[in-house]
Order: sequence, then C-alpha cells, then structure tokens
Amino acid sequence: MREGGFAVYHIRHCELVSVMSKIVNRTLDFFELFAAEKRPLSLSELMKLLEIPVSSCFDVVRALERRGFLYELRPRGGYYPTRRLHELGRVLLENDPFLQRAHPELERLRDASGETVLLAKSSGEDLTYIDAVESTQVIRFIGTVGAKVRSLYATSAGKAYLGSLPEAERKKRVARLALKPFTAKTIVSKERLLEDIRACERRGWFLNREESIADCITVSARVSWNGALYFVTVAAVKSRMEKQLDACVKHLLAACRAIQQIPGPSKEAT
Repeated sequence: MREGGFAVYHIRHCELVSVMSKIVNRTLDFFELFAAEKRPLSLSELMKLLEIPVSSCFDVVRALERRGFLYELRPRGGYYPTRRLHELGRVLLENDPFLQRAHPELERLRDASGETVLLAKSSGEDLTYIDAVESTQVIRFIGTVGAKVRSLYATSAGKAYLGSLPEAERKKRVARLALKPFTAKTIVSKERLLEDIRACERRGWFLNREESIADCITVSARVSWNGALYFVTVAAVKSRMEKQLDACVKHLLAACRAIQQIPGPSKEAT
C-alpha cells in the first residue's frame, strides 16, 4: 500500500511540476513577445503569435492585469506591460551580490580591449550568459543576456567549461558530444578537441578562432566565485582580434583576477 501510494503521489507531483513549469514558461513568453513586438497587442494577437488556446491566453492576461504587470490602453486597444516589471528588475539588479560588483569590471575590460565582453554561468552542463557589455565599434559581436552559449566544443567559453572538468569526466563528456561543424574551422575530431582543451588549460585561457562563427575570434577564462564557476569572454571580429590578441588576453586575465576577489555574500544574507 505504501509503495503504491508513493507511486501515485510521485506521478501526481510530477504532473503538478509539469503544469507549473508550463505556466511559468507561458508567462515569460508573454513578456518576451512584447519585447520583440515593441507595441501593444490585442488578446487575439497574443493568442495567434504565441499559438496558445484563447482560454489559456485570457487566463494569463487577466492574472498579469490583476497583479499590475499589464494594462489595457483602452477598450479593445490592446495590452502592454506596466513599469512594474522594470521596477522589480531594477531593484533586483541593484541588490545582486555578484553582478552589481562584477559588471564594472566587465565594463573596464570592454574599455581596455575595445570589444564586447560576455559573462556566462554554468548550471549543470549548460552555460548561460548572465551579463554582456557591448563594444562601441560599428561592427561588433552582440551577446544576449539569458541566451545559452552556442556550443561546448566550438566556443571559448564552452571549452573553458570542459577544461574545468576532471580529465576522466571531460573525456566522457566529449565522447557524448556530436561534433557538427559550424564553420570550416570547427574542430570535429574528439581527440583534437581534447588536446586543444589541454593546451588551453596549460596556458590558462581558451581560444575560439572562427570555430563557431566565421570571422569571429573569442577568448575566455574561468572565474571561481563563492564556490561557483563563471566564464568571461571577449569577442571580436578576426581582423581586430588578431592585432591585439596578446593584449586582450592580458586584460581578460586581469579582469578575472579582479572579479575573483569580489567578497562573497555575508553570512547574514545566507
């Protein structure tokens, strides 16, 4: 009876988690759609663009409206987010124990290198960009906060992550990868990839020379902060990076040392 009862509970719990996950994703889809469209949207437009049933669309709109995140411009005039999301985001950013202090270092690195700087965080086997400071150059690399790092094997940040793994675990992880070419420079041999990562580990920084995007070179290094791994990347077009690679690496490693020295959260905060 106990085993059967536990099985029923486990199934219902998993179903509840699945439903809640769907609701959360759908709500986030709403805000991302407004950001993409940059205009008020009617209920029918929301339903069509998100490809969801009208009843589900109506429920989310009403919930967001009740919580003060959406407002209707006029009857049948479309909905648009209020400033509440912006205000919540501002408060969250101002009190982030890490990014609030790491961001100025990323800006200094951008100014020293003249190129776009990205900060990624590892979570399981994924890397997600959590901050980006764009270059002021006309032709520049653009990073999107919240986006996943494109590849573990064809990006310098991905290689830096693989390099952080113990040798045996690294080999197993690489063995599971399907090394599909993004460009003609992508490393598609697993043995060559492992050797490239070992070479990067020995020198202390990681290189992606047009392996992910043609005419784009990136360099990355790891930062360990408060028991977690972060990855700092400088990205530039090939013509500029080749002229300043050594200087860029020097600035990158200096920034990583500065970030690593950021004090962790106080015990009261934890």
